[in-house]
Amino acid sequence: MTTTRRTALAAPLILLPALARAQAGWPRQSIRFVVPFAPGGTSEIVARTVANELTKQLGQTVFVDNKGGGAGIPAMQDVAKSAPDGHTIILGHVGSLAVNPYIFPNQPFDVNKDFLPVTLLAKVPNLFVIHPDVPAANFKEFVAHVKKNPGKLNYGSAGNASAGHLAMEYLKLVTGMFITHIPYRGTGPQLTDLLAGRTQASSAGLPALLPHIKSGKLRAIAVGTPQRLPALPDVPTVAEMGYKDFETSQWYGILAPAGTPRDVVKRLQEESLKALKSHSVTERFASDSAVGGGGPPEEFGAFIAQQQKIWKEIVTRAGVKAD
Repeated sequence: MTTTRRTALAAPLILLPALARAQAGWPRQSIRFVVPFAPGGTSEIVARTVANELTKQLGQTVFVDNKGGGAGIPAMQDVAKSAPDGHTIILGHVGSLAVNPYIFPNQPFDVNKDFLPVTLLAKVPNLFVIHPDVPAANFKEFVAHVKKNPGKLNYGSAGNASAGHLAMEYLKLVTGMFITHIPYRGTGPQLTDLLAGRTQASSAGLPALLPHIKSGKLRAIAVGTPQRLPALPDVPTVAEMGYKDFETSQWYGILAPAGTPRDVVKRLQEESLKALKSHSVTERFASDSAVGGGGPPEEFGAFIAQQQKIWKEIVTRAGVKAD
């Protein structure tokens, strides 16, 4: 065998210990898990639930850094510019990944080039709720009330291009309602005004809303999933109210800055899958009717591309704008 051929065969074997050392050396320090919303919403609940398990598994603290405002753009820009070493990651969601590119065409980054998909963490049902003072006992009565009072009611969201903003705009599109959007800096702040009656309606994830529904402080009128939720079996879907094929849910996943070593991305995905299978996470997700993910980066990347195609059409048809 020639020296050249021996060298070529040996090269991959030389690389293997280096890759193993890279994986074994990560994480070398705490991991900052950026959430592009203020505390108090579904995004934080998903992130903290998973981060707690990752901390146990990795032997380094995975801490949630809430960086709300600006439709998530400042948080995304922060992470895009961070060192691509696996010690800074971000919670991506439908707004930042599938909608912002179409309503904020001049973002200072490219979601498809400046980030690497790691894994989908969860799909969380969207709920539509109203304040009890609204004179509507159910979904159909609410739609009728809004149509009789166009522009007089307000709905809050966690911010421009948040999942709740998109869900309500989609609902407005199919029902023909005119209700004014009031963006906040997270689900927590917008719920404060909704609970006080300063806004009249909202859409958000089940984890953030369920306690207030159970206490009677909010009235659930519909869910955005194709099937009713076990946690709220008496609340109908929008589809069964006569709006065929209507479906909207929140989804959350982990992304890392472009250039993060592939072996680190793979390790993070594997550890995330392990966390999602843990008792504490599966129990929490079950109570919130959330569906866990954990698949490989390529699968999450394909899912993002599919969602971008769907929401580009909805944004165009609904004329969704940043308020």
